[in-house]
Amino acid sequence: MTQLIQYANLRSAPWKNGGGCTTEIAVSPAGATFDEFAWRVSLATISQDGPFSSFPGIDRSLALVDGDGVLLDFGDERFVLSPSEPLIEFAGEDAVHATVTGQHTTDFNVMTRRGLCRHRLELLAVTGKEALKRRSGTTLLFLADGESLTLSSSRERIAMVRYDTLVLQADDDWTLEAQQATVLVVDIINQ
Repeated sequence: MTQLIQYANLRSAPWKNGGGCTTEIAVSPAGATFDEFAWRVSLATISQDGPFSSFPGIDRSLALVDGDGVLLDFGDERFVLSPSEPLIEFAGEDAVHATVTGQHTTDFNVMTRRGLCRHRLELLAVTGKEALKRRSGTTLLFLADGESLTLSSSRERIAMVRYDTLVLQADDDWTLEAQQATVLVVDIINQ
């Protein structure tokens, strides 16, 4: 099954602490709450300094998609999520304090529940045509940067614009085509 999730049709919700907002892109199983999901992907805008919510038992990955970045303080370790270091993985129960380094930052967020599944998040630069290498039964493609991206299989041709997501669950071979695009590839691996 192939599902195109158009960003223009999604709604954002403000955080309880007022420090930003989140747009849920996809969750499994469909309609699952924070206590029930196996995996979840979202887009978050951080506009103020403050702590991250705690998600015990969850593995997380963040990818910077817009803005100057954010300093993530893990207590005895710091990491700057920036255009030069756009990806980070960490445990959901880690105490993390965010300091915005510009006006705001927009990050792509992947969460998987330990014991049910795990994930791998990679950045893929597409210039021209590129074959997609599938590594899992469920693969999500998020168009992080670029005006458009076209995906083709033997049965389908799908056009995406920035911040759209495509969920792939069939074993088809796919070709990605763009003049220039940055795609975040999420592989969900069931355990």
